[in-house]
Amino acid sequence: MGLTIGVDIGGTKIAAGVVDEEGNILSTFKVPTPSTPDGIVDAIASAVEGARAGHEIVGVGIGAAGYVNRQRSTVYFAPNIDWRQEPLKEKVEHRVDLPVVVENDANAAAWGEYKFGAGKGHRNVICITLGTGLGGGIIIGNKLRRGHFGVAAEFGHIRMVPDGLLCGCGSQGCWEQYASGRALVRYAKQRANATPENAEYLLSLGDGTPDGIEGKHISMAARQGDLVAVDSYRELARWAGAGLADLASLFDPSAFIVGGGLSDEGELVLDPIRKSYKRWLVGGNWRPVADVIAAQLGNKAGMVGAADLAREPDPVM
Repeated sequence: MGLTIGVDIGGTKIAAGVVDEEGNILSTFKVPTPSTPDGIVDAIASAVEGARAGHEIVGVGIGAAGYVNRQRSTVYFAPNIDWRQEPLKEKVEHRVDLPVVVENDANAAAWGEYKFGAGKGHRNVICITLGTGLGGGIIIGNKLRRGHFGVAAEFGHIRMVPDGLLCGCGSQGCWEQYASGRALVRYAKQRANATPENAEYLLSLGDGTPDGIEGKHISMAARQGDLVAVDSYRELARWAGAGLADLASLFDPSAFIVGGGLSDEGELVLDPIRKSYKRWLVGGNWRPVADVIAAQLGNKAGMVGAADLAREPDPVM
């Protein structure tokens, strides 16, 4: 079909990239993320126009953090932008005069990894993104599965603990409250407060108090063998692996692809996740076990995936 543009809407910047059919990014253009919904639409249009200069473009895919309808046109609800029933496809098409599709950003990243990254060669994969929160995507039979209403794979809001920790979504006990970057920092602060003698190196990286601990400090300290930092990763991995075992019971994939910022830590996080996954997998000693592998595309996955999905036929039959 030719070149398409993928748009990644971030908290501080909106990036648009021209992507070819092999998943290569040919050019990018970035603009600051405005604070208003209408300003974001304007910024998306500006980023697309900046990226398309000198290229013949056939379509645009937008990765949006929120619930996107099955027709890939409307954002039902976005947690971090005041979008409610937002006709994003229509608004951006009017501005850029190109066909536009809107995808959930985690779905777009999952598709990018499946098509061009760690999922190459697999037909059935589940992707999870371990970042500030927890997201994911479902590819079964080489197709992205969005669900009847388009809002499948909101894995972070599976309720893992009845009456558990309050989540930003308004529910309690959601998976992302126990397996995410926020959860990791919480674990480390709690443990450093309880046993500061086991967190001397970790505490030295901040202001010397548990409240000063940041995610980057935990990674650095864990690599130096700091007991609290290592134990915090193990706790996160325990919950992440248990959730993967539940997903295996639902989807039986050949591989789980773990992306998001925490996946950048490699085996520091992946090895304990694998162990926890097998520990909680029903019949794990007697059945085939899916691979748990690191994502390969990093923060490019969403842009590449959104651009490629702009080439996919309308999923609504």
